[in-house]
Amino acid sequence: MTGKSAAERRTGLLNGFAAYGMWGLVPLFWPLLKPAGAVEILAHRMVWSLFLVGAALLVIRRWAWLGELLRQPRRLALVTVAAAVITVNWGVYIWSVNSGHVVEASLGYFINPLVTIAMGVLLLKERLRPVQWAAVGVGASAVLVLTVGYGRPPWISLCLAFSFATYGLVKKKVNLGGIESLAAETAIQFLPALAYLLWLGAQGDSTFTTEGAGHAALLAATGIVTALPLVCFGAAAIRVPLSTLGLLQYLAPVFQFLLGILYFKEAMPPERWAGFALVWLALTLLTWDALRTARRAARALADGTSRTRSRTRTAVRREAGVTEAEPAGQETEPAGR
Repeated sequence: MTGKSAAERRTGLLNGFAAYGMWGLVPLFWPLLKPAGAVEILAHRMVWSLFLVGAALLVIRRWAWLGELLRQPRRLALVTVAAAVITVNWGVYIWSVNSGHVVEASLGYFINPLVTIAMGVLLLKERLRPVQWAAVGVGASAVLVLTVGYGRPPWISLCLAFSFATYGLVKKKVNLGGIESLAAETAIQFLPALAYLLWLGAQGDSTFTTEGAGHAALLAATGIVTALPLVCFGAAAIRVPLSTLGLLQYLAPVFQFLLGILYFKEAMPPERWAGFALVWLALTLLTWDALRTARRAARALADGTSRTRSRTRTAVRREAGVTEAEPAGQETEPAGR
């Protein structure tokens, strides 16, 4: 690895840690916005995120994608679906954190990879390897155990997992960059969010102007909290392998889980530990299988490249009428001996 590529990889890793670290620590931020309710926080997040990403696009002067998107109604419809799904995801997450369900919210992002795989099978007719089937089965068992533990299905976790998996599926079809995608989605969210905030103010229920400048600044900072991790993630995605990002993604729910039990002091009875242990087992199987498959693919590619080069060299020699030289100091056997 050259010095430049090593530096690039190091920069990518730092950005990856920063992105998933910020997503993991964000439960510390939402309670600071009380007494604002979850819907008011969500609306501010939409409005201020658009202002921030709009300013970023002005700086980097990246607008060509917008004209292309507006000329493609199908992609625009998919962006609208993505905006609706991420609205649900953001809203449920903010509400769950501020209502004392940080651990259950973290579970949603633990099981998200399993839900993504299940959706690939059901919607995209993808074929799973045996270990992937085992991971999905263990994950389903974990949901059953947690249903018994909670006395109800872990609907917060399931809602977060399915909404984010759907969001990822739609974004894959839209094929827009991180900043561009967030700009398009928040542009769709902007008018409904602004209308709600204006209505809230007219009703006298807005906290933006009644709780002081510090509170207003924190509400405005929801745009930074939304956009900054995404920028870091984008910087990481182009510098480190996908397998590395796949491992880093578990940092966020791990931090959220630890915050839930250590900082917010949420209860963890034995049956809940058992459910989480099954989820972690499923993720271990999934990660091991992904790394093993990636190594096999890399070896196959290296072997194929080596064979291709060898065949090319042989063909060139034959074309030039050159035969393989005998090793130095070794005599050939006389004919007929």
